[in-house]
Amino acid sequence: MYLSIFDLFSVGLGPSSSHTVGPLRAGADFVRRLHDGGRLASVGGLRVDVYGSLAATGHGHGTFPAILLGLEGFRVEEILPEQAEARYAAWDAEAPLELGAQLDGAVAVPLDYHVKDMIQHPLTVLPRHTNGLRLQAFDAAGEVLADETYFSIGGGFIERQGEGEEAAVGHLESSEPYPFDTGAELLQRCHESGLSISEVALANECAARPEAEVLAGIDHLWDVMEECKNSALRRSGTLPGGLNVRRRAPEWHARLLAEDTKRDFEYWQEWVNLVALAVNEENATGGRIVTAPTNGAAGIIPAVGFYATHYAKACRGLGEDVKREQVRRYLLTAAAIGNLYKKQASISGAEVGCQGEVGSASSMAAAGLAEVLGGTPEQVSNAAEITMEHNLGLTCDPIGGLVQIPCIERNAIASAKAVNASRMAMMGDGDHRVSLDEVIITMRETGKDMLDKYKETARGGLAVNVVEC
Repeated sequence: MYLSIFDLFSVGLGPSSSHTVGPLRAGADFVRRLHDGGRLASVGGLRVDVYGSLAATGHGHGTFPAILLGLEGFRVEEILPEQAEARYAAWDAEAPLELGAQLDGAVAVPLDYHVKDMIQHPLTVLPRHTNGLRLQAFDAAGEVLADETYFSIGGGFIERQGEGEEAAVGHLESSEPYPFDTGAELLQRCHESGLSISEVALANECAARPEAEVLAGIDHLWDVMEECKNSALRRSGTLPGGLNVRRRAPEWHARLLAEDTKRDFEYWQEWVNLVALAVNEENATGGRIVTAPTNGAAGIIPAVGFYATHYAKACRGLGEDVKREQVRRYLLTAAAIGNLYKKQASISGAEVGCQGEVGSASSMAAAGLAEVLGGTPEQVSNAAEITMEHNLGLTCDPIGGLVQIPCIERNAIASAKAVNASRMAMMGDGDHRVSLDEVIITMRETGKDMLDKYKETARGGLAVNVVEC
């Protein structure tokens, strides 16, 4: 089944899709089930167990307060950073958890439950996935009212044990006109229909909702990406978390405005770097972000999109309406390629390392740019393949469990890789010795072979070899 662009790209809070967005969604799903089942008012106690990578890096990723936000009924697509910060401050002041307070028609149940009451199992990995959490609710007598186990499987997607991923996220109905599970099938659909990859993706989206709604939704995603970047350019000081990482985006922006007064092509990489850094600095702040396809890799799609709308011939010097149309093609193509990674491998750093996050995002962005540059489906596929081929083996080793070092710079480097891969693909005819499917499977197998300490556990790589200051 085709996975909608609105699932691969969804609005949420930083700093992590799998460690912040997913746990928040799990908490929200749990409390909604209590409410829908008529059990919410009877809750007298909670127990939250957090396992594996969620526990190992949960402090730096904001996992534990995110679960509480979910249990209060906040929706990750709607909550604003200032709302989250207000609740964090209240809990720090020992205010009670208001279970279900944000649910329509629900009466909040105040509970003396806080982050310190959560039970963490960093060395225990549940069978389904390393990002696991178990939520239990009890009545006043201690009897179990609900007991659910969730897995945050990357990109903000969650799976409830016994339910399956398809029921937990918004897959499109199987009636999409151009189904595909592999890159080869995607190319076949393009050949049979005479459509581009973005047109195939749009047709599949329109099987579930009106075209006007699809296009408006895509425009909204791009607008959130733009505001995310702009918000970072207005901030100064250091990033939260204790590493004292200095925000560079405002200073870089001012320097570029002074040096590149005519927007010369020679400065394209500096601008791409700036956008990637700005978005990921905002993500590290816990700002409003678009998972693309994850938070840790959220700067790449906007950065390469900036290149597409400012330096590609299809957009350069043309009106905003033309740029908007190209952005839609760009994001639809990226989503089609993202489907392949989600179905055949993984976009979870805790499952396959950063090759699944930054690597997938870079590959998706390269494909989208090749589409905007006028590439054939083969050239678009080739751009995606080249990019992932040179991200294989990329580890996930954030220092201090924070999505800052090396994550922020890694987004900028991967953005430049995507641009280069697209330009390389456009110089060829799309024929390549390694297929996109082969490199995706190789990424999956590489992730399986990778030691757990290099997969978002903060137990290997830079996470342990760099002394925190």
